[in-house]
Amino acid sequence: MQSAREFNFDGLVGPSHNYAGLSFGNVASFSNVKSASNPREAALQGLAKMRELAARGFAQAVMPPQARPNFRLLRRIGFTGTDAEVLARAYRESPVILACAYSASPMWTANAATVSPSADTFDGRAHFTAANLNNKLHRSEEHLQSTRTLRALFADERHFAVHQALPPTSAFGDEGAANHTRFCATHGGKGVEFFTYGRVEFDPSAPAPKKYPARQTLEASQAIARLHGLDSARTVFASQNPDVIDQGVFHNDVIAVGNGNVLFYHEQAFHDEGAVLNALRNALAGVETELTAIRVASQVVPVGDAVASYLFNSQLLTKPDGTMALVIPQECQENRAVARYLEELVASGGPVDELIHFDLRQSMRNGGGPACLRLRVALTGAESAAMHQGVIMTEALYETLVAWVGKYYRDHLEPKDLADPQLALECSAALEELSRILGLPGLYDLT
Repeated sequence: MQSAREFNFDGLVGPSHNYAGLSFGNVASFSNVKSASNPREAALQGLAKMRELAARGFAQAVMPPQARPNFRLLRRIGFTGTDAEVLARAYRESPVILACAYSASPMWTANAATVSPSADTFDGRAHFTAANLNNKLHRSEEHLQSTRTLRALFADERHFAVHQALPPTSAFGDEGAANHTRFCATHGGKGVEFFTYGRVEFDPSAPAPKKYPARQTLEASQAIARLHGLDSARTVFASQNPDVIDQGVFHNDVIAVGNGNVLFYHEQAFHDEGAVLNALRNALAGVETELTAIRVASQVVPVGDAVASYLFNSQLLTKPDGTMALVIPQECQENRAVARYLEELVASGGPVDELIHFDLRQSMRNGGGPACLRLRVALTGAESAAMHQGVIMTEALYETLVAWVGKYYRDHLEPKDLADPQLALECSAALEELSRILGLPGLYDLT
């Protein structure tokens, strides 16, 4: 067994960060639709989180934003002319589609891909599959750049395998690591990979929500397990509770989070709670680890409070002493029921003994908390040395990126501003410089 560390690749918020309310089923996103955003503040809030966690000794890296606006999308659906003419016509005829082309949602890198560490895979390489995100127009093309970015960061095929996204059909709806968790004794040892899904394409009798769409299918999760060469004895598939999807739990990471041998979850998270826990316990017995389940009852924290505060969209991180810290958004401390529960959790003597909170309001108002902002990648020493080094968070990189944000990002963005051709030029110039800062020439195709 090799030693390994888990890197958190946090999405760097892009300069087009805006509140378009494009994600039906995401309560926070819908409730702030068309209000003014602050891209500069959003990026700085995310960078502050990365800097603080890196300073605490956690392995931290940056996932660069994607190019916006997506002119290829706009031209493919009939908007023609110069870039300025394309923007003007799209704003005039379909401002919603223009907002889709300007979406900053790649900041939530939990949706970028599903990752299986080398300890779990058939060929001993770390495997990545970019999520197709085909449930929403504004996210459905992200996989193209996600794949390109992952192949730039993890280019050494001796250590890494980066797969293309699954076929973009409803049968293989895939939302990435937001519906995937890995349990283990150590990051370098064999683990149990846990996939959750909201719908079964080829079984109409299976549980499914009635109000909001289920974005992840069982078929997609099974396909990724095959692509990554996972051991079926250490792979668990579980159905989300359709009732909580209809309450705004659009991804499993809004209602549960895992780390090491700990599952922190709401009692309504899964369709069959008992069967899920038994399956995880049986699988973990094969890697000589026992599941520690931290169950939050509805009478203590109702689902509505969990969704509003993003209690479970937190990062559960193992500290050097083996205890765990819970990284939460500030909103958790502003919700009475959640704040009271968290005080009791830390005082309980269980594995979680510290809360680390951040102001992530710009992300939260758009529908994503701490867990949405990061993609977890467990790497051995050789693998971490083989990945691209320019994205690892250091104090020097932090200071450079803060200056970069100050140079290119606006502090006020309204829906009407998306028609401004100057904004498109600013976004392009920002990413050209960012690719130089990160040492990733050719990362973007800005032609």
